[in-house]
Amino acid sequence: MSAAQNTLTDLVEVSARIDRLVELCQRLSEENRSLRQSQEQLANERALLLQKNEQARTRVEAMIARLKSLEQNA
Repeated sequence: MSAAQNTLTDLVEVSARIDRLVELCQRLSEENRSLRQSQEQLANERALLLQKNEQARTRVEAMIARLKSLEQNA
Protein backbone atom coordinates (compact mmCIF):
# COMPACT_ATOMS: atom_id res chain seq x y z
CA MET A 1 0.00 0.00 0.00
CA SER A 2 1.12 3.49 -0.69
CA ALA A 3 1.32 6.24 1.88
CA ALA A 4 -1.76 7.88 0.36
CA GLN A 5 -3.75 4.66 0.70
CA ASN A 6 -2.59 4.24 4.30
CA THR A 7 -3.62 7.79 5.07
CA LEU A 8 -6.99 7.29 3.41
CA THR A 9 -7.55 4.05 5.35
CA ASP A 10 -6.62 5.81 8.59
CA LEU A 11 -9.00 8.65 7.82
CA VAL A 12 -11.85 6.23 7.11
CA GLU A 13 -11.19 4.43 10.41
CA VAL A 14 -11.02 7.70 12.34
CA SER A 15 -14.23 8.88 10.67
CA ALA A 16 -16.01 5.66 11.61
CA ARG A 17 -14.82 5.97 15.21
CA ILE A 18 -16.02 9.58 15.35
CA ASP A 19 -19.41 8.50 14.01
CA ARG A 20 -19.68 5.85 16.73
CA LEU A 21 -18.70 8.39 19.39
CA VAL A 22 -21.33 10.84 18.14
CA GLU A 23 -23.98 8.10 18.28
CA LEU A 24 -22.86 7.15 21.78
CA CYS A 25 -23.01 10.77 22.92
CA GLN A 26 -26.51 11.12 21.49
CA ARG A 27 -27.67 7.92 23.21
CA LEU A 28 -26.14 9.00 26.52
CA SER A 29 -27.69 12.44 26.21
CA GLU A 30 -31.13 10.93 25.61
CA GLU A 31 -30.67 8.50 28.49
CA ASN A 32 -29.58 11.36 30.75
CA ARG A 33 -32.66 13.39 29.76
CA SER A 34 -34.90 10.41 30.45
CA LEU A 35 -33.29 9.77 33.84
CA ARG A 36 -33.67 13.42 34.81
CA GLN A 37 -37.36 13.29 33.92
CA SER A 38 -37.78 10.11 35.96
CA GLN A 39 -35.96 11.68 38.89
CA GLU A 40 -38.20 14.76 38.74
CA GLN A 41 -41.33 12.60 38.56
CA LEU A 42 -40.19 10.50 41.52
CA ALA A 43 -39.39 13.63 43.54
CA ASN A 44 -42.89 14.96 42.83
CA GLU A 45 -44.47 11.65 43.83
CA ARG A 46 -42.41 11.61 47.02
CA ALA A 47 -43.50 15.15 47.90
CA LEU A 48 -47.14 14.18 47.33
CA LEU A 49 -46.79 11.08 49.51
CA LEU A 50 -45.14 13.10 52.28
CA GLN A 51 -48.00 15.60 52.11
CA LYS A 52 -50.61 12.81 52.30
CA ASN A 53 -48.72 11.23 55.20
CA GLU A 54 -48.74 14.54 57.07
CA GLN A 55 -52.48 14.97 56.44
CA ALA A 56 -53.13 11.46 57.76
CA ARG A 57 -51.00 12.15 60.83
CA THR A 58 -52.93 15.34 61.52
CA ARG A 59 -56.28 13.52 61.22
CA VAL A 60 -55.13 10.71 63.51
CA GLU A 61 -53.85 13.19 66.10
CA ALA A 62 -57.18 15.06 65.93
CA MET A 63 -59.09 11.79 66.45
CA ILE A 64 -56.91 10.88 69.41
CA ALA A 65 -57.51 14.30 70.94
CA ARG A 66 -61.29 13.93 70.46
CA LEU A 67 -61.25 10.45 72.00
CA LYS A 68 -59.29 11.72 75.01
CA SER A 69 -61.75 14.57 75.35
CA LEU A 70 -64.70 12.17 75.22
CA GLU A 71 -63.01 9.89 77.74
CA GLN A 72 -62.49 12.77 80.18
CA ASN A 73 -66.10 13.93 79.82
CA ALA A 74 -67.48 10.44 80.44
